[in-house]
Amino acid sequence: MPARKLSEIGEFGLIGRIRDLFPAPEGVEGIGDDCAVLPQHSGRDTLVSTDLLIEGTHFLREDIPPYRLGWKSAAVNISDIAAMGGKPVATFLSVALPADLDASWMDEFLRGYADISGRFGVALLGGDTTASPDRICINVAVLGECPSGTARLRSHAQAGDRICVTGPLGDSAAGLKAILGGVERDADVQALIDRHYLPLPRVAEGLQLAATPGVHAMMDISDGIGSDLGHILEASGCGARIDVAALPLSPALQRVCARQGWDAAALAIGGGEDYELLFTCTPEAEKALAVPHTVIGTITAGTAIEWLGAGRSFHGFDHFR
Repeated sequence: MPARKLSEIGEFGLIGRIRDLFPAPEGVEGIGDDCAVLPQHSGRDTLVSTDLLIEGTHFLREDIPPYRLGWKSAAVNISDIAAMGGKPVATFLSVALPADLDASWMDEFLRGYADISGRFGVALLGGDTTASPDRICINVAVLGECPSGTARLRSHAQAGDRICVTGPLGDSAAGLKAILGGVERDADVQALIDRHYLPLPRVAEGLQLAATPGVHAMMDISDGIGSDLGHILEASGCGARIDVAALPLSPALQRVCARQGWDAAALAIGGGEDYELLFTCTPEAEKALAVPHTVIGTITAGTAIEWLGAGRSFHGFDHFR
């Protein structure tokens, strides 16, 4: 069989190959969800995840202030714990830094990291530092916990479930598009950029959803629902119908898209980095939810996503494509 490039198999094809080589031990949830789930003897499960941010791929040093990069580095990992319905406990931070980087840059980075960590009571317990030839590289590992057996997995969706999101979609992707395109930063554009640089993990919402009977699959929206919903469907063996007109779009996004001629639906579905929660639940559970949310579709017994009212298909973000 001829060798295949990563651009051909894609990010999730690569993850699938790794998962096939490293099956999780019995009783452990391994590769395939936002976090690994490790049962403990105390009636609690430990949640573990990690994330990598590379200069030039995930952020532009000349644009993002170090405070905001520190905030985002911690926030996107804390969001993985929220996606499982868990409580974040601690992080481990590893950085590779150019030797000529000003020490004041790292001071501001750590201040942002500390502020978002303190907001959720998350301790920084260790990590590693090394020199980099030119780019900043950041890796964060995060630990969380939840009562045994309560973690919300991608594989729990059921036909007939409502598909819901906790907040507006597409703001972060539009903020990045504005940064890359050099769009003039009026109040609306700045609001979208703030959503890109200062995500707020939905920890309280995740805890409440995990404690609600009838809430099934859940994950955070990091690659856009075009990809993230696909992960839930693949893991659960289901399909979905999405009402594109029902997608929650912020007024700022709608105004900027109208002025710039951007496709708001494509940004909401395929942009990613919103870090809202995407979850499925029974119709009865949805009606009783106290968590603010929007119903965007239904889980079906099929295997594909049907984009109602769009007349086209959508895809989420993939690092290798």
